[in-house]
Amino acid sequence: MGVLGVIARNLDSIIGPGVMLLYPLYASMRAIESPSTLDDQQWLTYWVLYSFITLFELSCWQILQWLPFWPYIKLVFCIWLVLPIFNGAAFIYENFVRKYVNVGIHGSSNHPEGQRRALEMMSLDARKSVESYIEKYGPEAFDRVVKAAEREARRH
Repeated sequence: MGVLGVIARNLDSIIGPGVMLLYPLYASMRAIESPSTLDDQQWLTYWVLYSFITLFELSCWQILQWLPFWPYIKLVFCIWLVLPIFNGAAFIYENFVRKYVNVGIHGSSNHPEGQRRALEMMSLDARKSVESYIEKYGPEAFDRVVKAAEREARRH
């Protein structure tokens, strides 16, 4: 079991760079070129989380060196973040980060509460479009659009 033992003991070193760096780099470049923002969200979130993991490792290396299973935990977590079947990074963004970070809405928004709530539910691209619509036509026009959409939704 010499060769298999060496591979098993060094699995994180063999697979890790490809899973944690090469594939995300390739997928990030593809996301930049695609028109969809969903893949941008996945890969930007991945890189933020990977940065936090790296900072955690750099800060706590003296403790982590005593945990022989740490590299495998990190590898499994990064696989979950990266693989398209799981889209773990997007999951973390949607279920944890987005609840606490609403960029450009809370502190600087001068929109009424109802409009602010509607804007919070939108993607960043949709929010930009709506905010430019409000600037161009005024908040009353946006209220009319929202009410018309609500009426339409009730009919169906």
